[in-house]
Amino acid sequence: MARTPASFKQTDVLRAVKAVQAAGLEVAGVEAAPDGTIRVLTSKSSQVPTSPFDEWKQRHASSS
Repeated sequence: MARTPASFKQTDVLRAVKAVQAAGLEVAGVEAAPDGTIRVLTSKSSQVPTSPFDEWKQRHASSS
């Protein structure tokens, strides 16, 4: 029985993870389906600050 070719490559997964990280989100995991679908899971705790006050609050909450 012959192996079927992979529907995605490691570089595809790496590219997707880097894109999520560039968006400022924290990667919690990766799911890859046999049909080639790559899903990057993010943690709910990472939020992009919307104002300078939110930035300050996030910085001080993480250092405590």
